[in-house]
Amino acid sequence: MSRPAPRRFAPLKNTPGQQHTHLPKLQGVIFDVDGTLCLPQNYMFAQMRAVLGIPKSIDILTHISSLPTMPEQEEAMEAIRAIEREAMASQVAQPGLGTLMAYLQDQGIRKAICTRNFEQPVTHLLSKFLMGVEFSPIVTRDFRPPKPDPAGLLFIARSWGFVRGLASAEASALLEAAAQGSAAERAGATGDEEVGDASALIMVGDSIDDMTAGRQAGAATVLLVNSENAHLAEHPDTDLVIRSLDELVGVLEAGFVGRDIPIPSG
Repeated sequence: MSRPAPRRFAPLKNTPGQQHTHLPKLQGVIFDVDGTLCLPQNYMFAQMRAVLGIPKSIDILTHISSLPTMPEQEEAMEAIRAIEREAMASQVAQPGLGTLMAYLQDQGIRKAICTRNFEQPVTHLLSKFLMGVEFSPIVTRDFRPPKPDPAGLLFIARSWGFVRGLASAEASALLEAAAQGSAAERAGATGDEEVGDASALIMVGDSIDDMTAGRQAGAATVLLVNSENAHLAEHPDTDLVIRSLDELVGVLEAGFVGRDIPIPSG
């Protein structure tokens, strides 16, 4: 599968004599939480699958939503929430988190969250490591459908005022889906035939769900690489690879260009 043409944004650093009027301006950055704003706690997923009695090949949230009754779904959801509550006490901030957030704040770049976590661990992380840093909106597990569906990212784009018009056939299909309460409703399909436009945004995450949602929403994608996800560096949905969050500061200063960054061995 061929890699799309590199995504580009104008440099955020103003350099005298350099003109980048042909490049789009970055308008916002959307972050995943576990493995992105904090160090990965991947052990949680094995615990969740064990308590639910499902193999690794089955998506946890998809399994829960497929249970036949609402009481069964809520019981299963509470079982995984309990695991997340216990894990949140040991959250550790990602290296470079403070540096990147201070830079984005200084540049006036909007920040949002799109995560498959539920609200409590997200609130805990923000209050522990990111007091005074604004993320709005914050899209959590309560939002349906979750990543890898792009609906959450498109909802964020629309909430920031970034929309695009739809061709008549596309509009009809989305409006029909919205009438049934599906992704299009969340993405912002309305009678004015507009939908969220994430083309001026970046999605930063550590999973295939993040890269897929970003690509399908039309955003640029940044993979925060670790020992478990290095294989995603070559995935066609990944535009750029970084090893720590503060590395993104230099990228944005110079002008974002989707490219591969060598992954250290070992």
